[in-house]
Amino acid sequence: QVQLEESRGGLVQAGGSLRLSCAASGSIFSINDMGWYRRAPGKQRELVASITSGGSANYVDFVKGRFTISTDNAKNTAYLQMNSLQPEDTAVYYCRVRGVLQVGRQYDSWGQGTQVTVSS
Repeated sequence: QVQLEESRGGLVQAGGSLRLSCAASGSIFSINDMGWYRRAPGKQRELVASITSGGSANYVDFVKGRFTISTDNAKNTAYLQMNSLQPEDTAVYYCRVRGVLQVGRQYDSWGQGTQVTVSS
């Protein structure tokens, strides 16, 4: 199976920056895409950004120009650089990784979530 280890989030003031990381390990044959989602208090989990193994990134409108997703393919690690953070970015952030296991079966794994709190 696949395990995801997310970095700690934290508390940051509005306008500040934070970088999250997500390292995938286990019986990985390949990674198709990696993504970051978030769940704000009282809301459903939503996509923030995703990136394919080929490097094609996708962002939702509310983070465009502020957040950047990247990967280190050699380390099976995804990063989310978050700049100009606002209180409405406060949420639990989850990493998601999809690909193929060494046994040939597809996988869809989620991280445990990490809290990001932005104070005004």
